[in-house]
Amino acid sequence: MKKLDNFSRCLDVLRHANFGTADNDEIYRTGVIGQFSLTFELAWKALQTVLRVHGANGAETGSPREIFQLGYKMGFIDDSAVWLAMLKKRNSLTHIYDEDEADETLLLIRDSFIPAFLALEKVLKEKLQEAGEDWV
Repeated sequence: MKKLDNFSRCLDVLRHANFGTADNDEIYRTGVIGQFSLTFELAWKALQTVLRVHGANGAETGSPREIFQLGYKMGFIDDSAVWLAMLKKRNSLTHIYDEDEADETLLLIRDSFIPAFLALEKVLKEKLQEAGEDWV
């Protein structure tokens, strides 16, 4: 499944980011934050696609918030608070003007968001297998 494959490839890049380098290099930090944003976009779209495969009512259309809420309701996501924080952070990225905010974002990406992405990736692959679909 193309959307899950794209999400997995993007996540692989993000999870291999060197957060030590990001602390000291503004361009690298900006790249990590940008990669998070792209990974987030691909994550909710992959979730939406797998929800559709499972016949989830309401997965045909919807905002990222609605898709994550549906994913939580159907057991695809186990920590809705992290995903809502991720959504809020993604929506505020264009307004990061100071170093403290960027540093906080990097910590959230490293400590909360990457683990949530990895958990979602695992669940999506399992759910596709359950439905008899290939994910690659």
